[in-house]
Amino acid sequence: MQYPWLYDELIQKPGAVQDFKEEWQWTRFQVGGKLFAAICKDETGQDALLTLKLEPQEGRFFREQYEDIIPGYYMNKEHWNSIRLEGSVPAELIRELAEKSYRLVLHGLSKKKQKEILGEG
Repeated sequence: MQYPWLYDELIQKPGAVQDFKEEWQWTRFQVGGKLFAAICKDETGQDALLTLKLEPQEGRFFREQYEDIIPGYYMNKEHWNSIRLEGSVPAELIRELAEKSYRLVLHGLSKKKQKEILGEG
């Protein structure tokens, strides 16, 4: 994988929890019990895809701009997008999209839960 910092980038987000779903071969990252990112392994056990949630119009835009961004693998194709980890998507864009996914899921939680996660009371 050409983004060796990816796991650290995802787990350092406030309230992020990481687990591994054996039957799917996915490393999942959740906030408040909701998925915001998944790193999916291929049949050889190598990290192959990063799946992130984006606003539908934003996801469509990025899929049109980068051939290595595709509709979400085994996910709702309107809200989720997968990035090929051996592709050519710039690292800065992956960081930006991961942050967008995290914020989108975080803001979908109750205000009380958001404050707990962010340490605001």
